[in-house]
Amino acid sequence: MEDKDKKDWSNFIKNLNNLHDKDSQLPFENKNINLVKKIDLHGFSLEKANKIVENFINKNFDLGCNKLIIITGKGSRSKIHEDPYRSEKMSVLRYSVPEYIKGNNNLLNKIYKITEATQKDGGDGAFYVYLKKKIIK
Repeated sequence: MEDKDKKDWSNFIKNLNNLHDKDSQLPFENKNINLVKKIDLHGFSLEKANKIVENFINKNFDLGCNKLIIITGKGSRSKIHEDPYRSEKMSVLRYSVPEYIKGNNNLLNKIYKITEATQKDGGDGAFYVYLKKKIIK
């Protein structure tokens, strides 16, 4: 029986092209589910950046995307450092954009989690937003 099993397995792996891909026939296939979308906010004011991020999250949630990379930069070239009357950490996009998202319940309802980006995606100057699946009623 062991030789027959080996022969059957050998025949099986030689003919993988004949296998039916059951996932390709799903009626509600969402081709965007594994897409990673990225946006770069360098050069935008805080107000403009927050509006862009809000639209970006809403649009990609509606498209069914599940991971976003938001690049804010590290704030090292921000002119905010020159004004002693303004909070450095809350005016630089790096800190303010995630706080804006966390303070917006409409956006939070669409988000599974927010994490720091890896070095290859921007490190300290970027973060990930993982979106929930859109429930179709």
